[in-house]
Amino acid sequence: MGTVEVVIIVAVLVGVALIFREAIVGFVKDIIDSVFNDSEIVDKLRTGY
Repeated sequence: MGTVEVVIIVAVLVGVALIFREAIVGFVKDIIDSVFNDSEIVDKLRTGY
């Protein structure tokens, strides 16, 4: 792949990320909350099981 193609792909990915920035951030926050706010997982980590 040439340099021009790589630059175009990166530009498109950055554009999509900027357009859907709020949706992406909300999605990641939901995933983090569901993982780290689950008391069963936290209890298992604390006890070592």
